[in-house]
Order: sequence, then C-alpha cells, then structure tokens
Amino acid sequence: MVKDRLVIEGGRRLKGKVKIASAKNAVLPILAATLLTEKKVILKEISLVADVLTMVDLLKAIGSQIKIDNNNLIIDNSQVNSFNPPEESTKKIRASYYLIAPLLSRFKRVKINYPGGCEIGTRPIDLHIKGLMALGAKIILREKYLEGEVEDFKGNEIYLYGYKGPSVGATCQVLLAAVKAKGKTTIFGAACEPEVVDLVNFLKRMGAEIYGAGTPVIEIYGKEELEGTEYEPIPDRIEAGTFLCAGLITDGEITVENVIPHHLNIVLKKLEEVGGWLKIEENKITIKRKEKELKPLNIATFFYPGFPTDLQAQFIVLASLANGESIVEENIFEKRFAHCYELKKMGAEIEIIGNKAIIKGKDKLIGSEVNATDLRASASLVLAGLVAYGKTTINNYHHLNRGYYQFAEKLNTLGAKIYQE
Repeated sequence: MVKDRLVIEGGRRLKGKVKIASAKNAVLPILAATLLTEKKVILKEISLVADVLTMVDLLKAIGSQIKIDNNNLIIDNSQVNSFNPPEESTKKIRASYYLIAPLLSRFKRVKINYPGGCEIGTRPIDLHIKGLMALGAKIILREKYLEGEVEDFKGNEIYLYGYKGPSVGATCQVLLAAVKAKGKTTIFGAACEPEVVDLVNFLKRMGAEIYGAGTPVIEIYGKEELEGTEYEPIPDRIEAGTFLCAGLITDGEITVENVIPHHLNIVLKKLEEVGGWLKIEENKITIKRKEKELKPLNIATFFYPGFPTDLQAQFIVLASLANGESIVEENIFEKRFAHCYELKKMGAEIEIIGNKAIIKGKDKLIGSEVNATDLRASASLVLAGLVAYGKTTINNYHHLNRGYYQFAEKLNTLGAKIYQE
C-alpha cells in the first residue's frame, strides 16, 4: 500500500539554502513539443515530479524512446507510431491536451481523451479548439474524447480572448500548431507567463521563427522542419515562492537558489508588505522577518504579471498568522478555497464570501488532521503544519508530488521534521 499521509512536527525555524527545481508547467508543453521533430532532444535538469513522469509515460506509450539519465531526459521520437494516447494516462493530467497539436501536425489525425488534473473549478478547452480550427483543423467533440484531423495547418490570425482572460494552455496549443503551419500566424490575446516564453525559447532553439513572446501579440512564421536540441527549462517560480513563504512563516532564514527574481516581482513585493526582509541577487533570494509580527495584506490573483493563483493558498497561511485582517480575492478559479476549510481545522479564522477569503490573523495554529484536495492546497497545509503547535497529519499527500520535487526532503534539510506514514 502506497503511503499517502504526511506527518509534520511543527514549531521549528527553517534555515539554510534550497535549490529550486525546473518548472513543471514549463516542462510539460516542452515535452509535447518534442513530438514536432524526429531528431534527438535532450532536456536538462528536469524535475521528475509525478505530472512530468506521467507525460513521459504518455510519450512512451505512443512510441517515444526516452531515457532518464539523472535528471536529464534524452528523447528520440523517430519511432512514434500512434495518434491515440492511452486513456488511463491521459486522464491523469490536464497537460495531456498539449499532445493534440503536435499529433495533428505529425499524423494529420488525433484521438485523445479529455484531460484530468486538479479539481479547482471549470477549466474548459474551448479556446484550444477554437485556435486549432482557425488554423485549419476539424475537431469533433465526443462524450469522453475528441477526434481531429487536418490536411495541413495554415497560418491565420487567432484571437484568444477568453471570458476570464488570457489562457496559458490555449496560447501554448496554438504555438505548437503554428510553428509548422504554412505561412504566418498571429496570436492576439496571448498569455504572457514565463512558462509560455520558455516554450517559445525552446521552439526557437529547434529552429522555429517566433516574435513577441511575453507580450499579448505573438507572431509565428511556420517552418517545414524543426531540429533536435539541448535545453534547460526555467526554474519553478511557484516552488520558489512556496519556500520563501516557508522561511517567513517559521521565522527562519532561507535562501532559494536557481531562481529568476523578475518572474516573482509582485510576489516579492507582497512578501515585503507582510513583513519580509529580502536580499535579491542575480539567481538567488534570501528571506527573513523584518520584525517579530507579520502584517496583514490584500491580494487579488490575476494573470501574469499579476499575483499568481498558484501562490494564493500559501499566502493565506501567512495571512492566518498576521496581526490584523487580510483579504484574498481569487479571480482565476472559482473553486480554489478548499484549503481554507482545512486551515480552519487548525484554528485559522477565515470567512469565504464569493471569490474572497477574509482572514483574521491569529497568534498560532494548532496541529490537526487535514485533507489535501489539490496540488497548491497541499503545499499550504504543509506550510501551516510547519508553524503549528503539535503534530499535523496531511491525508492525500500524493497531490503534492504532482508539482513539487522532493518537497519534504528539501524542507527537512532546512530543519523541518516531516515524514510519511
């Protein structure tokens, strides 16, 4: 039986250095992009989290030959022979939808089950379909899967303005289709996240011609062939932000290494606002408290360069220990406050009104048995357990392994006491 309970003995200050792993949200579309060439690709320093390993399994299932050498992935897609990835693996992760465009590009057909992932609200793929159809694909939506075919992708103007704002997934999907399309494609309303820019940088290393990444308008000039390459994806800004929160919450002093500080601009400002002292260097950041008490803060999640929804839960833990009332507004996902109900079991005073969490800071949290509901909720419960009085037990710990590489082990090297049972 797989151990899926994490026990944390709280009350220990964390001190030391921690190396941030590669961003899984950058690695996943890059893995799909390797299907666009039959030449060898080497991805370096890859965080082998559960979602990445699932994507590797998906690629292997359709004929990809992938060798894992330490944390490097050596990929040979010359023998890929199927446009229909297996249902079981496809449904494990949401990022399986990134396979649609490369498989259409390669086989002119695709059949794929709808994706899985965290249960954090409605996340339709309508913009993905819209973009692919504008480039010439025919897509049929079945009850449990979709089928698609295309003669050749043809460049076009694509408008990706969603009802909630830019879509990272749809932007990446269109990029994956447009790089080998005939002619020029222009994406209007493109997502600006660093993970999108990283996919573009990888595609350019393969020989793609792309301009405007990191802005709302991206231009792609299609190429007939792409080459193999070696590439190291960007470090994970969300993991970095989580460890910075851990240092502040436990009144410790942590240095996160292998980080790109400008990816975290608004996060660093909010950490200073809540009471953090920061030393920011070229590829590392050190944090500790300026004074004993944490200060309340107001946060509204938004698309990059706004405050990331993936750090909302961690900052609610900070707010739970601040001296005063904080308000956290969630503008991306409508079901992303499940962790608040678990934090209340630990003594946090949180009221949910619509898309806002109103948090009245307390002196302490109390160790309790809580349930992880999704990836980032799991991280927030770990942070709460680190500072809580007594022992905290987190059920369904597997969620955490989807996006954090050796999280408990890294925290233990900083002085935490965490173990599985």
